[in-house]
Amino acid sequence: MTITLITAICILLILAYIFDITSSKTKIPSVIMLLVLGWIVNQISTFIDVPIPDLTPILPILGTVGLILIVLEGSLELELNKSKFSFVRKTSLIAILPMLILSFLLGYCFHYFGNTSLKIGLANAIPFAIISSAIAIPSAQNLRSKQKAFVTYESSLSDIFGVIIFNFITINEIIGFQSIKHFLIQLVIILVITVIATLGLAFLLSKIKHHVKFAPIILIIVLIYDISKIYHLPALIFILLFGLFLGNLDEIKHNKFIQKLQPEILNKEVCKFKELTIEIAFLVRSLFFLLFGYLIQTSELFNSQTILWAICITFGIFFFRYVFLKIFKLKLDPLLYIAPRGLITILLFLSIPQNQVTALANKSLIIQVIILTALVMMIGLMANNNGKKIRAVI
Repeated sequence: MTITLITAICILLILAYIFDITSSKTKIPSVIMLLVLGWIVNQISTFIDVPIPDLTPILPILGTVGLILIVLEGSLELELNKSKFSFVRKTSLIAILPMLILSFLLGYCFHYFGNTSLKIGLANAIPFAIISSAIAIPSAQNLRSKQKAFVTYESSLSDIFGVIIFNFITINEIIGFQSIKHFLIQLVIILVITVIATLGLAFLLSKIKHHVKFAPIILIIVLIYDISKIYHLPALIFILLFGLFLGNLDEIKHNKFIQKLQPEILNKEVCKFKELTIEIAFLVRSLFFLLFGYLIQTSELFNSQTILWAICITFGIFFFRYVFLKIFKLKLDPLLYIAPRGLITILLFLSIPQNQVTALANKSLIIQVIILTALVMMIGLMANNNGKKIRAVI
């Protein structure tokens, strides 16, 4: 059984790699292929009656680690300088405003049709309003550098702000002055932790001479994230700022304090650290979507009771995206189509407290919205690619 399991995992991950490297040509998001592959494995194991234990508890673990690594991977690639401030401000607004509007509208619908409080409706709506960086960032790899940077910034910020708002809504029983005050205190605390931890980890990265140096750094990052989550601190801010610091050493290397970290040596180590982060993020992301696909029941995928909701939510996602891209005068093609839901949607859905769950926002709806947004992205990217080929011929 052990040999069979190891063989199966290796084959599945090799297939995941093939999906990843061919997605730029086929324009089929690898997440769809991974979900389908996981579902096929489930059907085969059921058909041949292979006894497999309940793997559901593993999903949140893979999701949390995957989210940390994906945000870290994205932030390491981002350039931050004075010329980028206007771009970052615009991207931040496009990441936040549609998310807030969609969250409140969908939250009100859950409140009205689900006969529940607006707060509970909002808690269930937020996961649908957040762009999944786990899908968006890999899908943007073949876009122009500015478009790729936009997708990376937008999806990473969407993840971070979405998680912060979700935690604020679900943790506080009553939303008022005291809860806002408490949140601002938490924000200050995580910023202090970020400064101390970032400088400490950068120092370790430049000073460790042992042949094993990156694994302890990643473990410490995950540990800081988890401890911060225990105290309900917005821990993704730490991940984002840590990645931005390491990825933009050239911009601050003239600072006297930074020079003590030996930025020339640190830059070389950061390149190696970035490569390792990308590799591990790929493995964790692939395992997450394979497992989620495996756990999908056919009845959930083709649930007729939720399909109308899923279509309406998907329409709302792309309608508000269209409006805000127009307002900020950004080119629609192909940015309009890159608004997938995925890992963060599933992770937050699983994190909703039991006493705040509404029957309308169920697993079927999550699956259908993820599939529909991925299909829209796939069709949009295919159309964009075909349009380029036609223009090139003309």
